[in-house]
Amino acid sequence: MSRDTEQTKHDAEVAQFRFALIAPVVQGLYPDASATAYYKRVTEKPLTLPDGSTVTYSYKTLEKWKSQYTLGGLDALMPNVRSDKGLSRSLNDEAVEEIYRLKKDFPRMNATQIHDSLIRNSFIPATVSVDSVQRFIRHNDLKSARDPNLRDRKAYEEDEFGKIWQADTCYLPYITEGGKSRRVYVIMIIDDHSRLLVGGELFYSDNACNFQKVLKDAIATYGIPDKLYVDNGCSYSNEQLSMICVSLGILLLHTKVRDGASKGKVERHFRTLKERWLYTLDMASVTSLVQFNGLLKDYMRSYNTTFHRGIDGVPLERYEASKEHPRKPLSREWLDDCFYNRITRKVRKDSTITIDSICYDVPMQFISAKVDVRYLPDDMDSAYILYEDTKFPIRRTDHHDNCHTKRNNFPAIDYSRAGGGR
Repeated sequence: MSRDTEQTKHDAEVAQFRFALIAPVVQGLYPDASATAYYKRVTEKPLTLPDGSTVTYSYKTLEKWKSQYTLGGLDALMPNVRSDKGLSRSLNDEAVEEIYRLKKDFPRMNATQIHDSLIRNSFIPATVSVDSVQRFIRHNDLKSARDPNLRDRKAYEEDEFGKIWQADTCYLPYITEGGKSRRVYVIMIIDDHSRLLVGGELFYSDNACNFQKVLKDAIATYGIPDKLYVDNGCSYSNEQLSMICVSLGILLLHTKVRDGASKGKVERHFRTLKERWLYTLDMASVTSLVQFNGLLKDYMRSYNTTFHRGIDGVPLERYEASKEHPRKPLSREWLDDCFYNRITRKVRKDSTITIDSICYDVPMQFISAKVDVRYLPDDMDSAYILYEDTKFPIRRTDHHDNCHTKRNNFPAIDYSRAGGGR
């Protein structure tokens, strides 16, 4: 992971952390007598930062973040870069998985023994302290000798449409299109209160870009939810989604590691999708993803208008009863701006940058400078550099076309005379 990518990930985590603290005030959902009373209550005890460390804030700090967010949105919550501060987490994803495995197989292992095992098996360097492991075990309720995967679950349901959306991905069978057999994935978003399917689409890959597309279409149709509940897969746990949610004013919530079952409503729906729809299809007759998606849309319409035993009603009717709760996007252009991915790149001497291993030309005045790039993964023609509130378009590099582009300050080259030609 490059330093710029690490910086973006760190900034997104901090912005999401700060937004999570002020979200009840932004969304008008705090139970206290006033916003100040809420700020004082949540700052009474130390808070755990994304890197696992703890800090005590003054309630006035949260008031400042709320004011900054109101005026400047996501950018106002992004931290200032500190050159002396390490950005990477002490425990990487592999180390976390190993801690859960050790606690499951050897429930009585303590933090010191786990720390020694992680170092001995090269999951973490020796420079990582045992305190980091102790904090992780304590914060994730792994101290007891009981099964670490056992969770305290209670049935719950929000009282209005749009208060929580759950999202997840499910594997579907392969289909053959154009002579090539490919796995199909379905990405679904379901509303917690109404059980309305607000978003769903089939893809040949499960990635962050495809989930962002489904989420954007759902918001354009139904409004902006208060919370989004997802797991820790790469499609749902990434810095771009964190920044998108902060821009929209959505509180992004993740399940605990290896606890996807906590998203019970969307998980239960996948079972219904297979039993009621998928298993009734003649898969041999499905010859394209477009055709498959058409069948999915028919199923979604049927599901949303059919009696649901879990709510003792029809999802669409429940939605109609409280559909005014979600905030509406200010405009389509504003919604597009919120979904632009944000990255930082240093412009090379040939006036190019690279995004996902693809080269792009940028204006020459940015040579050797670090630039802020905004782009939609599924529409790179709209990508641009944002500098002092001005947008500078970028375009995919065409080496053949550039060969015939006239450069300033250089004489034209007569290739007929090259190599000693007369």
